[in-house]
Amino acid sequence: MVAGPRPRPGRVATTLARMTRDFGRLPKVVLHDHLDGGLRPATVLALAAAVGYRELPATDADGLGRWFHQAGATSLEMYLEAFAHTLGVMQTPAAMHRAALEAVEDMAAAGVVYVEIRFAPSLHTAGKMTRSDAIAAVLGGLAEAEDRWGVPSRVVVDAMRQHDDSEEVAAAAVDFVGQGVVGFDLAGPEAGFPARLHQRAIDMAREAGLHITLHAGEGAGVESIVDALACGAERLGHGVRIIEDTTVRDGRIVAMGPVAEEVHGRRIPLEVAPVSNLDTKMYPSAADHPVGLLHRAGFVVTLSTDNRLMSATSMVREFTIVHENCGIETADLAAMTRNAVSAAFCDESTRARVAQRVDAGYL
Repeated sequence: MVAGPRPRPGRVATTLARMTRDFGRLPKVVLHDHLDGGLRPATVLALAAAVGYRELPATDADGLGRWFHQAGATSLEMYLEAFAHTLGVMQTPAAMHRAALEAVEDMAAAGVVYVEIRFAPSLHTAGKMTRSDAIAAVLGGLAEAEDRWGVPSRVVVDAMRQHDDSEEVAAAAVDFVGQGVVGFDLAGPEAGFPARLHQRAIDMAREAGLHITLHAGEGAGVESIVDALACGAERLGHGVRIIEDTTVRDGRIVAMGPVAEEVHGRRIPLEVAPVSNLDTKMYPSAADHPVGLLHRAGFVVTLSTDNRLMSATSMVREFTIVHENCGIETADLAAMTRNAVSAAFCDESTRARVAQRVDAGYL
């Protein structure tokens, strides 16, 4: 008997297979990206020349890029030194505007269709800028970027856990409610600096209409997640150490402790940045990262970049890493991206437009 022609695969299967080979074409949504951790090496050089900053460890873009990545992946001390250099050149409105503009351009090139950029305005006041000046300059850069590339971009304002000015930071952020600032965050070291020390600032931000996302479950473990939830966190920055409150057997989560049950049951989104977690030595290899375990267990996982310069990453690399090492297929990436759309702090009109682009990209 002569076999007939082989059936052609369905449109969805064909499209997903093609997109798996080309993650750059998939629409992406970023909820956790630090402005001072995402500059282009060439921009760092240009801004240093403009302000007379002479402390850079390399004088060419390629060498500087390599240094930042090696610093980010060497130790916490080197990681912090790397930020000292980017912050050193980001002390003028022009520098903040340029950094924001280029961040969105780079995101758009990686297929990002919505991004929330975060930064700590207090870290940009070494010169003549105030916190409000820094926020306004970033918003200006993001507005210009949205006009150019059509990527809606919003701001999450960070206060630093180890500093005592969180109320002043919250007050500055509140002045820009409705103008592009959508969230308030606590960054910096989790261990020894619990979020509850900044409860008044968190309450000020929330009462004025800002959403709350708090770094937790990165530098410290489950206790930092408990603390963040008690302070009213709507999302968890990183949050991956929630895996420590679960039981894993045969490659899957088979039981959850009370904190994991709460995060899971309340559908608290996790802002997961796998490459950053690997660089900061949270996990020995990509295959050991729990992102796949958490996603398959039904946690609300989203993917982000955290610090693109220090981790030499992009959303294309983040997608590729989890696909190649964590059992994440294109359908899973679609689900994580839709999680991010639902968890975004933007208005409903923007969310609907972004959701439409995401849905169209994963047909």
